[in-house]
This record gives sequence, structure tokens and C-alpha cells, in this order.
Amino acid sequence: MIFLRSLLFNILFFSWTAVYCTAIFWTLLFPRPVLIAAIRFYMRSLSFLERHVIGLHYEVKGTEHLPRDGAYLVGAKHQSMWETMKLHLLFRDPAIVLKHELIHIPLWGWYAWRARMIPVKRGKRGAAIASLVRGARQMKEMGREIVIFPQGTRVAVGEYRPYKVGISVLYDELNVPLVPMAVNSGVFWGRKTFLKRPGRITIEFLPPIPPGLPRDVALFELEARLESASNRLAVAVGGAATLNPRTADPSNAGVAPVDAEG
Repeated sequence: MIFLRSLLFNILFFSWTAVYCTAIFWTLLFPRPVLIAAIRFYMRSLSFLERHVIGLHYEVKGTEHLPRDGAYLVGAKHQSMWETMKLHLLFRDPAIVLKHELIHIPLWGWYAWRARMIPVKRGKRGAAIASLVRGARQMKEMGREIVIFPQGTRVAVGEYRPYKVGISVLYDELNVPLVPMAVNSGVFWGRKTFLKRPGRITIEFLPPIPPGLPRDVALFELEARLESASNRLAVAVGGAATLNPRTADPSNAGVAPVDAEG
């Protein structure tokens, strides 16, 4: 049954995405809010398919921890493609950090560019950091939520990867609150798996890390909180526990390069 549901969902998902991305081409000619509204409708339609085809629901906890006004930084755990399709339903106007190559994808990349995401050219560390900070500063001036995946790519439940330095640089440069966003999506929607399992995904926003802490301390605090909460959420629904090999020394934080979605 799970296989058949997953097969039907994937057929509907890719077919609907192709049709919808083509159908809203006209939004590129209008002000950006028109495209954002179209993106939100698309995201809601996917949630409808998830509920009624897969039997996959979701809940959001900790919204009281989200700042009500102005820009802030979100450090989001990234376990699957699923959470990237919910960001426009969770925030007012998210600016998502992503790898620059995605901007060149026909239609999808054009919409990402028009929606004013933050593309980062991965490669030379200094150039990547500079482009990340430059784009994030522009989004801060617009009062937008800046969403970044601290590990730089999707990480399967039960797997550990170090946190990258990009988010700590943004924390230091932007001087805004940093909100950790924990998920357990990978238990139901795996990183590279065909099967999508029924159940209830939880997104949990944790108390923000206030601006002004030393960069390494903030990164260590983010990792400690985010890994603990995501591990707790995953284990609660039958997922594998993640062994974090890091020590309790904040000076070990931020040893990897820049973080753009991969």
C-alpha cells in the first residue's frame, strides 16, 4: 500500500509541478507579491496531495518564538525536500539561501530569482561568504526572514554532518535573532527514497539565540539545540537516533565552508 500511494503521489507531484510551473509564467511580468501568492497556492496544493494520497500530515510548534516584526535569521534542520516546500507557508516572506546553480533551472530558477532568494556560488570560500553576506544584508533591509540550512545539504535521520561557518558569519554580520527550526521530516520523506510514509511531521521552532554572542559560541549553541530537538522529534516517531561526535568545546564550531542548499 505504501508503494502504491508513493507511486501515485510521485506521478501527481511531478505532473502537477510541470503544469503549474508552466501555467504561472505570466507572474514574472507582475510585481513580486503576485508570484509569492502563486507559490503559496502551489505549496498548499502539495500539502493537499500529501494528506489525501500519502496520508502525511504536519504540525507546527513553537511559533511563539518567532519575532513578530523585522528581519531575523532561521537556522533550519534539513532532512528532506519536504521542508523546503513548506517555508512559504511558515513565514511571511522568506529569503532562502540556495546554491547558485539552481537559478539556472528553466522556470523554477526564474521564479526563485524573481522571488529574490539568496543564491550562493559555492567554490572559493571567501567569494561565497561575501555573496552570502551581501545578499542577506539586502534581505535584512527588506525586513524578511533569512532561512539557511546550517549543514549545507540534506542530512538523513541518524546521520551526522558538521555545521558550516556561513550561518555564524550571518549571525555576526546581521546582528539579528537566530531562530533554530527543528524537523523530523526525514523519517517519513527520506533524502533519496522513492517511498513516502504516512504519519505526522513536526516542525518545532526553538527559543531564539539573541544577537551579540561570540560567533563560535552562537554556532555551538545552535548546533546543540537544533540537533537535540530534531533527534528528539525523530526518535518519537520511530526514527534513528543521531550520535553527535562533537565535544562540548565551542571552539570546535564552524570548521566547514559556506552553507547553501545542496
